[in-house]
Amino acid sequence: MKKALLIVDVQNDFCPGGALGVKDGDKVVPVINSIIDKFDFVISSQDWHPENSVHFQNWPPHCVAHTHGADLHPDLQKEKINLKLLKGTANKDDGYSAFEATNTSLAGFLHENKVINLYVCGLTTDYCVKASALDAANEGFHTYVITDATKPVNANPGDDKKALQEMYQAGCTLLESGEIR
Repeated sequence: MKKALLIVDVQNDFCPGGALGVKDGDKVVPVINSIIDKFDFVISSQDWHPENSVHFQNWPPHCVAHTHGADLHPDLQKEKINLKLLKGTANKDDGYSAFEATNTSLAGFLHENKVINLYVCGLTTDYCVKASALDAANEGFHTYVITDATKPVNANPGDDKKALQEMYQAGCTLLESGEIR
């Protein structure tokens, strides 16, 4: 059974000092790098918003296409990535889930390559990681959320715990990076 790693939105703007920096967001990078070689495929997603995105009515402008903030974190082992997905590319597109990518069909790629197990990590637990994991489970993939390789926004205290519970209830397996074989 083939397995893939989905690295969700580990971008400069979501790391400390970024336009929408997540506390300790950069700390997921060494965890991801330590497991990246355990997968048949490595996929990354990136917010790639237009400057006038309606998404910015709810969030500060972030990950604007072709900016430093939209780039993947510089320490992430980008050379290991087989497929890069762009999401949130249209003015009226929030693009929370990697399954909403506009340049390639993630579900199509996974099915074509006979991937059964999808491991999800990245930023953020309570938004894009959650949306991607829920969509993966809905698509029928055995979905694993790597809890020590994701960090939350926690706009409301406890959002991370609620998100993990929601993913678990949807059939996702929650595990830590050391449990991956």
